[in-house]
Amino acid sequence: MKGFLIRLAIGMLGLWVAQAIVPGVEITGFGTLVLAAFLLGLANAVVRPLLVILTLPITLLTLGFFLLVVNAAVLAGVASMLDAFTIAGFWSALFGSCVVSLVSWFASGWIGPSGKFEVLVIDRRPVQ
Repeated sequence: MKGFLIRLAIGMLGLWVAQAIVPGVEITGFGTLVLAAFLLGLANAVVRPLLVILTLPITLLTLGFFLLVVNAAVLAGVASMLDAFTIAGFWSALFGSCVVSLVSWFASGWIGPSGKFEVLVIDRRPVQ
């Protein structure tokens, strides 16, 4: 449960940063931010893999760049479910999904699979 809450907080942070720096992405209210992060996590777990499989030929032709469009579509789909979460258009969705992905990737680097903060310690001993 703790890991889920940390991942939810990371998703909320990504969405908050996206709405702060991407023109056209607006989230009104903390409750909407929490619900949007939850729905985005759910959509990334259920809907996105199906979209990736269905769009595999075009993804291969574009050398993976079409995955950016899939991410934008998932973010726009979540925004369409919530009245207080609006995205102005395709480019706002594309840049917003890139920001959410980068913030989530960076923040997840500090979190292990167990949902705890992890520190890697390297002990360098001289070779004898």
